[in-house]
Amino acid sequence: MVAKHDGILAQDVMTGGEGPRPDGAAPRLVGIVGLGLIGGSLARRLVGRGVAVIAWNHRPHPYETAERDGIRCVETLADLVTAAPDVIVLCNPLKAMPAILGELKPLLAAAPGITLTDVGSVKGMVRDQVEAAGLGECYVGAHPMAGNELSGWEAADPHLYDDALWAITVTPGTDYRRFLTVARLIVEGVGDRVIVLDDETHDRAAALISHMPHVVATAMINTLVADPDRNIAAALAAGSWRDMTRVALTDPDRTRAMVEEDAENVERLLRDMAARLLDAADLLRDGRARSEAVRGHARGGMLAFFTEGQSFRDYKARGRAPATPAPAHDTREFSYGIDDWRELLLASARRGEHVVAFTGEHAVRVEMRSAV
Repeated sequence: MVAKHDGILAQDVMTGGEGPRPDGAAPRLVGIVGLGLIGGSLARRLVGRGVAVIAWNHRPHPYETAERDGIRCVETLADLVTAAPDVIVLCNPLKAMPAILGELKPLLAAAPGITLTDVGSVKGMVRDQVEAAGLGECYVGAHPMAGNELSGWEAADPHLYDDALWAITVTPGTDYRRFLTVARLIVEGVGDRVIVLDDETHDRAAALISHMPHVVATAMINTLVADPDRNIAAALAAGSWRDMTRVALTDPDRTRAMVEEDAENVERLLRDMAARLLDAADLLRDGRARSEAVRGHARGGMLAFFTEGQSFRDYKARGRAPATPAPAHDTREFSYGIDDWRELLLASARRGEHVVAFTGEHAVRVEMRSAV
């Protein structure tokens, strides 16, 4: 089965190219390596939005269903590259990345028009592997903030990407046309939002909002399992426990790999978290002291602990505010040059703005979405 996009069969656009598309236009054909939860969901999402997709998976078990869904599947990576997609998205496990990059290196040497991107949750490691394989010139990093505790093709769901944010990571050497091709794939092809970061900023932030919380959630379920009253506690568990431990249901080896791949940032955050928890424990201890002065100090300290993050509560409350119609996000447009696009787009991300449209080759529309 061959997918169709704007009346053009995928086989009709498999013509290759001698460099990235000069206009940085949204890809006409997308290659996907790996049809697990993330790659399979992306493939289904793109096909559902009219983008032609060709895919390779290390095992062919998803192919029959994928073909019925309009995803063209091939037997080898060489077949994938020969089809000449505008972009190849690496959705394979990070542990398989060096081997796949090694196989792609000679293939992409003969197809310089193909841009390489990925969906890995740790960008510094992937870029190091891409550079080591000699593919840095054609690579633009990406990470969709989408997923759940499930895995595999059977769990793939195009709605996983509903209103999702992607981080795109670039370096001073990133080719702008390749960046624009990946960005337009996400914004126009997938229908999502993007922010533009460097690898180090991404990995620090991802450790804070994803990798470290996986460890904390796992520590919580480990504590429950070790408690002699675990059955009673499990019976009493309700919404707060469910929400705080959902990610602990992820496959343990998948979580271990993710955390170890960002080890330095996760270690630093866990030590900071441990210090905060120990401070709270000390305040609870002091609250039972005989001295009224000590108890009073502890009460003030506990109140400070619970109010320190009020700006985040306010930020979340703004997103939940009832309104008919839904409140509009503050929107603006701005332009940038070929020399300062990285700096201006990173500054935009730091303000809490998300790119929702490209209004020109060097212009974007942004919405204020995450200003805490």
